[in-house]
Amino acid sequence: MNNARTRIKICGITSLTDAQAAIRAGVDALGFVFYPPSKRSISISSATRVCDKLSPFIDKVGLFVNPSEDEVKRTVDNIPLSLLQFHGDETPEFCDKFSLPYIKSIPMVADNDDNSYNNEIIEKFTHLHSNAIGFLLDTFHKDLAGGTGIAFDWEGIRNLSEKPIILAGGLNKKNIYKAIRCVSPYAVDISSGVESAPGVKDSEKILEFVQSVRSADNV
Repeated sequence: MNNARTRIKICGITSLTDAQAAIRAGVDALGFVFYPPSKRSISISSATRVCDKLSPFIDKVGLFVNPSEDEVKRTVDNIPLSLLQFHGDETPEFCDKFSLPYIKSIPMVADNDDNSYNNEIIEKFTHLHSNAIGFLLDTFHKDLAGGTGIAFDWEGIRNLSEKPIILAGGLNKKNIYKAIRCVSPYAVDISSGVESAPGVKDSEKILEFVQSVRSADNV
C-alpha cells in the first residue's frame, strides 16, 4: 500500500458553486485562471467574491500566463491567494517579485517516443527556477496554455526533482491510476477532465476523480 496521499487541485474554477462542489469532494486546492484568452478565465472581482466565501484550509492558486508585474500585484492585493502558478515564459527574476510562493509550469511533449527530451526540459526548468516550491508538468500545446485535455507520455517521468511535482494534462478518472503509478506525483491537477463544458465543472465528475485518486493511493 502507498502511504502517501496524492494532493488534488481543481483548476479553472469560475463560480462559487463549482468551488464548493470541489471542496465537498475533498480536494486540497482550487485554481483561478487570470488569463483572459482562456475559456476558464475569471476576473479579479469574481474571484474575490468566490474566495471570500470559501472554507478554511483550502489553498487558492492564482494562475498567470506572461502577465505584467502590475497584473499580478493587483490580483494579489485583492485576493487572499495561497500561492502563484506561472504558466508562461516568466523568468525566475519575475516570479520572485511577489510576496507569495510560486510553482512553475513545465511544458511536456505529448506522445513523445523518447522521454529523454522531456526529462531534459524538467532538469532545465528545475535548475533555472530554483526558488519555486514545486513544478507542474503539463502537456505542451502551441496555441493553448493548459486545459488541453491531452495527456503526455508519463513513462520515465519520476524522481526528476527534489521539489514537489504536480502532474497535469489530460487527466481523468480512467487514466489517473496509471498516471499516479507511473509518476508518483506529489499532486495532480485537473481542469477539463471534470467539466460539463469549458469553465463549468461537473460535481459528479469531480467526486469520481477524487475517489479514483484515493483508490490509486491505497494500492
